[in-house]
Order: sequence, then structure tokens, then C-alpha cells
Amino acid sequence: MRVIASKEEMRRACREAARPLGLVPTMGALHQGHLSLVDRARADCASVAVSIFVNPTQFAEGEDFAEYPRDLELDLEMLRQRGVDLVFVPDVAEVYPPGFHTWVDVGPIADRLEGAARPGHFRGVATVVAKLFGVVQPERAYFGQKDGQQTVVVRKLARDLDMGIEVVVLPTVREADGLAMSSRNVRLNPEQRQAAAVVYRALSAGLGIWYGGETDATAIVSTAQLQLDSEPLVRSVDYVSLADPETLEELALASPGGMLSVAAHLGSVRLIDNVILE
Repeated sequence: MRVIASKEEMRRACREAARPLGLVPTMGALHQGHLSLVDRARADCASVAVSIFVNPTQFAEGEDFAEYPRDLELDLEMLRQRGVDLVFVPDVAEVYPPGFHTWVDVGPIADRLEGAARPGHFRGVATVVAKLFGVVQPERAYFGQKDGQQTVVVRKLARDLDMGIEVVVLPTVREADGLAMSSRNVRLNPEQRQAAAVVYRALSAGLGIWYGGETDATAIVSTAQLQLDSEPLVRSVDYVSLADPETLEELALASPGGMLSVAAHLGSVRLIDNVILE
């Protein structure tokens, strides 16, 4: 396994790698959710590259960039055990050198949900993903459904800019109580960690009445909101949404494929999750 910090060296290594090449972009602090993406890439592709980069441009002022968990040595050991070929570990100056002024804007889908709660977030996401795609030039890139809006943004980015990259989205990996695996979960104290299961309970409650025949989006969203309101440790809720899976516009009537999503705060930790109406 080669660990590479330079864009030029990474570009050369990827050109020399056996094809197809799969890329798994991450911010490190790897968990089983990330590893499921690596395993799928390993099964699909002749070569696998993983990027580890905590991208400062997707964090707004006052967000948890400095506190975001980092453990590069542990991450590298897990990737080595998974048979990864290339790991790209650039520093901030390598990704955003002096004089960098070019940004990627994917339009209205980036202004809703996470984009409304975190202005500028998806400008940072789309830009760094475009840069990673440009350096690695994979045939396939792997993302988790837990970051549901991000998958919509990245697919649009790849499609609109004719990148020729297949964006593969895999199901959310969950803890035994339903909590979506996330690098930020380690920052929950024991009481908050127990309470955090309410996020998936809220989504499951909304999903449950959909399965029961309810199609009114307001009723589904309200059912999920009531679950969140029942947990005293939920400090605030940024949104509960039932949106079109491609435009992310709010639905009036639920339909198959709709994305029911939540963003909620427990203490200083912000949790996001979603389910798809099947």
C-alpha cells in the first residue's frame, strides 16, 4: 500500500494502476461504514484508492473543523488490512495552494437542507470532490447513503461536468440501535450516545406510517418530528424533510424514492441521517 501526499505523485500512481480504479473519498476517522465502501470498491475494481483529507472549505466558521476526529495511523492500518493500493493524504496547502480562487457551484440542490443549515458547505464539498476526481481520475467513486444530499450533489457534479465517473452509493451502515455510523459519534458522551438512537427512531416512525398507507408528506414529517421532540437531550433540530430524491424539493405527497431526512443536535454534536421511501 502506497501512502502519497503529493498531487503529482498521486496522479502518476493512478495512471500506472491497474484498471478499473475505484476511489473512496473520506475525511478519515474511519469506521465500518467507510470500510463497507472500500470492500465494495475492492470487489468491483482492479485497484482501490482512498483519500483522507479533512476539508476545511466545507466547514463554516464556528463548526467543528478543529474538533473533527483524526487518527491517521489507525486509518492506514485498517486500509492496509483491506488491501487498498493507494492512499492520498494531502495537506491543506497541497489541495488549496496560494492563489486558489476557483469554486464549484452545483446550483439549487446545494442550497436546500444541509445547504440552508450550513451555507457554503456544498461549495466546499463539490470543489474538493472535483479536485479529487481530477487527480485520481477513477472509473468509479464510492459514497454512503448516510450523507444523502451529498450523494445527490456528487452525482450531479459528475453528470453536469461530463466526468465519465460512475458514482456508486451504498446503504447506510448502522449500529445495533439504528444510529448511523459516523466519525462524529465518538464525540457523544455515554448519555448522549444512548439518546442519539432517537434519530433513527424518528425516521423509522415516519417510514412506518408511509408503509401503513399514509401519503401526506406533512403527516410523515410531523410523525418524525414528534419522536425527536420526545428526547430531552436533542438540543435543536435543523430540519425534518421529505424531499424529491433528485431535486431535493419538498414533497407534498410522499412517493417511492422520496428521501426522509433529519439533522439534529445533541450537545455539540450534529447528527444527520435519512431513509428512502421504498
